[in-house]
Amino acid sequence: MTSTPVNQPIFLDHHSTTPVDSRVAQVMLRAMTEAFGNPNNTQHRFGQDAAKLVLDAAYHVASLLGAEPEDVRFTSGSSEALRLALGYAEDRRTGSILKIAAPRIEHPALLDELSAGVHSGRFVVDWIEVDSSGRVDVEAIATATASGVDLVCMMAANNEVGVLQPIHEAASIAHATGSAILVDATQAAGRIPFDMRADGFDFVTISAHKMYGPKGVGALIGSGLGEAPPPSRFAYHNATPNVPGIAGLGEASRLRRLEMAHDEARIARLRDQFQALLIAGLPGLVINGDTEHRLAGNLHISIPGAPNDIVVANLRDQVALSTGAACVSGVDAPSHVLQAMKLESWRQENALRMGLGRETTLADIERAAEAIIDVAQQIQSLFKPAA
Repeated sequence: MTSTPVNQPIFLDHHSTTPVDSRVAQVMLRAMTEAFGNPNNTQHRFGQDAAKLVLDAAYHVASLLGAEPEDVRFTSGSSEALRLALGYAEDRRTGSILKIAAPRIEHPALLDELSAGVHSGRFVVDWIEVDSSGRVDVEAIATATASGVDLVCMMAANNEVGVLQPIHEAASIAHATGSAILVDATQAAGRIPFDMRADGFDFVTISAHKMYGPKGVGALIGSGLGEAPPPSRFAYHNATPNVPGIAGLGEASRLRRLEMAHDEARIARLRDQFQALLIAGLPGLVINGDTEHRLAGNLHISIPGAPNDIVVANLRDQVALSTGAACVSGVDAPSHVLQAMKLESWRQENALRMGLGRETTLADIERAAEAIIDVAQQIQSLFKPAA
């Protein structure tokens, strides 16, 4: 493992995306140059080889999540997987309208679908509140489901503040009230252990590019979904699978299952060292989110007197970080996650999201901390009130 060259910015935005592992890229290259047949046509060796790559990928995804290969339905990513999950839940609903319970901190991909469903009269949503640390209260889940819902939606780990949510308790509560549960594992898969069958998750969504795989491929995992017809409101034919992408997701899943425990322990130690450096150099800095229940690589901070957009702009060529979710970064609006946490306005306006990854080194975080502290101090001096 080598540190980032001094003439290149340090990448600390692993919640947005991760670099593709070279071993994953090699598997994808083979899929494009050797097993290039159409897996829907297995009348000859080329199609058979491509079909085997798809089957192998389903096995590795299932192994990572504690599911079965026939449970894996490949998609273009988590956004499509979430839409499909809602479609399957609609097909299984008990009434004419799908009743859903969901926290306000879910990913915009899900929130947009819920909003569209409410607007069209297909969904009714009971919102679950979170506390100031960004964690869903278990009692709030029980309250939201008490009147009867068809589906509980919950992120396994928040994509901004990195907080791990009580998905196991949520699954127990959901099933006790006859509800299904949809777990968005986009940020968590490959970072924390999963056992879908044991945990009782009905639907789980993942995306390859969050765990060192390619962009544009993901999966919806649920009992028998790999072989099930699409939801009734989704009309599409059996399209040619994205074999290189699917093979890449499979290899990324295989590697994460083998290396996750070691990598995440090392990343957590680096994150804690990084956090200590920033706290020492920037008095008044605040850590956002539940520090006892968070992803190993997540560090979400607010720096007093240093508006986040100005900090990010001045660090562009030194450190890659963000002000929030990749899907809304650059939009001049407060984070819906931080709003739901009811943080003070200055913490929302000065919030920075950083994500360490498996290639991050001690030298990287030392250099990044120095750059962040230097830029933040310069900005603080400019915004310092006149005496």
